[in-house]
Order: sequence, then structure tokens, then C-alpha cells
Amino acid sequence: RMKRNNLSVGNKVVQSSPAVKQPKLGFYSSLNQTHTYTVLLDWGSLPHYVVLRIFQYLPLTDRARASSVCRRWNEVFHIPDLWRKFEFELNKSATSYFNSTHPDLIQQIIKKHAAHLQCVSFKVDSSTESAEAACDILSQLVNCSIQTLGLISTAKPSFMNVSKSHFVSALTVVFVNSKSLSSIKIEDTPVDDPSLKILVANNSDTLRRLKMSSCPHVSSDGILCVADHCQGLRELALNYYMLSDELLPALSSETHVNLEHLRIDVVSENPGQIKFLSIKKQSWDVLIKHSPGVNVVMYFFLYEEELETFFKEETPVTHLYFGRSISKAVLGRIGLNCPRLIELVVCAHGLQALDNELICIAEHCKNLTALGLSQCEVSCSAFIEFVRLCGRRLTQLSIMEEVLIPDDDYSLDEIHAEVSKYLGRVWFPDVMPLW
Repeated sequence: RMKRNNLSVGNKVVQSSPAVKQPKLGFYSSLNQTHTYTVLLDWGSLPHYVVLRIFQYLPLTDRARASSVCRRWNEVFHIPDLWRKFEFELNKSATSYFNSTHPDLIQQIIKKHAAHLQCVSFKVDSSTESAEAACDILSQLVNCSIQTLGLISTAKPSFMNVSKSHFVSALTVVFVNSKSLSSIKIEDTPVDDPSLKILVANNSDTLRRLKMSSCPHVSSDGILCVADHCQGLRELALNYYMLSDELLPALSSETHVNLEHLRIDVVSENPGQIKFLSIKKQSWDVLIKHSPGVNVVMYFFLYEEELETFFKEETPVTHLYFGRSISKAVLGRIGLNCPRLIELVVCAHGLQALDNELICIAEHCKNLTALGLSQCEVSCSAFIEFVRLCGRRLTQLSIMEEVLIPDDDYSLDEIHAEVSKYLGRVWFPDVMPLW
């Protein structure tokens, strides 16, 4: 018999159980032999990097509890790398579904780790108290060097109910003291033009991403100031009312980097009371000439009559999403004037079939790879013709079953086989669950 093996774990030698016989050398290749070892693991002796990795997956409350297990774990709890990325969760517990960060922990973080915070987000519920608590924390981040800041509301109104002076004052603390802000998400907040100028004055060389749609106190002049001075800006999300014929050339100057992503939310807060201005084709042409690979993403939440302004001239949009009903006329203009279109999602339409409009889009939008249709109607024959024209470049095709109307040529039972043939893969329409 061979000598018993020793197994070293965590600097401690633990012998195998004497109750388990060790196999002979000649039987090591046998699949029927098993080895049973009793390993006494000393969790307190785990290397710092292992504990750090575990802590990174734990919620803050669990992480704080784990830090009281032993001195080594408490040391890991205060390692700066653990605090580079952090999310503050603030809510009124009676009305929210997520756990709130305990106030004592917040103060400990501000006191000991504010200088380590780099990627910070605030997740708040719809209550004004939660948004004000977030502003109070922002006001205390004086010795910070934040690179990424996100203000996230799980439901409206939240930040919009905070007084503008309180919010802007708190945000200014971060804008002034963090000289390396590269990504900012401040959508649905009362940020204003003067605070954007402070942001530009302190972070013009570092800002790369700015998301600020639904900010009613920001004008086209405020966003133009950002475009003029932040030459490294690559991603921008804004409301359509901030868009102008001056902004697009400002994003296309010789010294500006190529814009990669431009998201535009077209939202009607007062139906029928807002007249949407049309952006000139020449302004779009300047942008595309400077940044030929830019994704222009537009989300529409308008009523049919408010869409008449759009797509009368060639528009370089690549991704289109319609959250409300869209007329046949507008959809037809999209087919004729959106040659760069990659993705189209129509969530609603009237009772008229969109056959001709879809075929027009397939014929003219040669880059289209994704289509989603819901609460509208298309005949089975027209849909198959659309798929035939697009062919295998359609990588995403999400069509609700009730959208497809059987005709003399195809029934719902036959359509999936014909579509699958042109796509080169098995395809079925989506079915609304019954529960």
C-alpha cells in the first residue's frame, strides 16, 4: 500500500480520513475507485483577492455583515477597489420593491470612501424624499473623482419634484470637484443650462457620454454649449426639442471626434400644443459626412397627427421605435426617405393593412436587419413578400401572431414554413401568453 497523501489548504495540512483506504498504484486508472477527503477549510485564511471577488457580488448590506466575521474580512471591506463602482438605493420602504441603502452605511461610505468612488449611480423610487436624499448625498461628495454618474428613477416624478435650486446645487458639487467625468445620465431631472456650463467648464476634455432626455429646463442653447466645447463627446441622448440645425454641425466640427450614438426622444407632453420643427436635410448631411457610422436612434411617443412634420425629407435615422399609432402615410415616407434604417418597431396602428408600406421599406431600406410589429395588420402574402425581399439579412423578426391576416394564398399554419425558407432558419410568429 502507498503512503497516505497530505492535502494542504490555507497553510494547514489536513490528513485524509483513516477510515478511507487508499487505492493501490495499479488501480489509479480504474473508474470505479473513489477518493474521499475531509478538508477543514479556514475561511478566515482565504487570500484577500478571493474575498474581494466574493464581496463584489454581494449586496451592500450583506457585504457589511460579512465584514464583521473577522479582521481579515474587515480589511477587505475597506479596500479601495471595492468602492470604485457603487449604487445608492434610496426609497420609501412602504412603497418600493427594492431595499434601501441604510443611512449609517451611507455616512460611512461618504466618510471613508468618497475619494475612491468612480462609477456611481443613484436608484430612487417615485417619492420626492428619495430624490432629495440623493441630492443630499451628492452635496457631500466634495473629495470625489467620479468618472461615471447615473441618476435613475424607477418611476416618475422623483427628481422632477425636487426644487431646481436644490438639485442644481447638489449636481454642481460633483461637476466642480470631479475633473474626470466621462459618462453622465441625468434624464428626467431639473438640470438647467447654467449647470451644463459648469459641467463643460470643468470636464470638457473628459466627457464622452451624456444622456439627458426629458430635461425641460435645458434649451437648445444649453446642449449646443456642450457640443461646442466637449470635442470628445461620442454618445448623446436628448429630447427632440433640444435638437437644432446648429447642433448637428457643432457635433461635426473638424476637431470633434466621430459621434457614435445619437438618441432622440420625440415625446408630446401636451398633445396638439407642441409644433415640432423639422431639421433640414443639409444639417443631417453635415453630421453623416463627419460621422458616417453614427447610429441615429429615434423613439416616438406621439399621436398620428403630430407625426406629419417628420420624414418629409431624407433622414439618416438607423433605429426607429413607435410607441403609439402611426399612419400609413408616415410609414410610407419612412420607406422612401430613411435609406440608413436598420431596425423598425411599430407598436400600434389602425385597422388598415400595412402591406404596401412594408414592401416599400423592404425595397428601399437595404440595411434593414430587424423588424417588430404589434397591434397592427399585415396580410400573410405581403409579409412573405417583405421577407423574400429582405432575405437572410433579417436577423431579428418579432411579429405578433394576431398581426398576420390570412388571405387566399397563405394561412397562419402555412406562413412559418415559407418565412423560414427565406430566412434560412426556423421561424414562428410570437404568441401572446394567456395568463
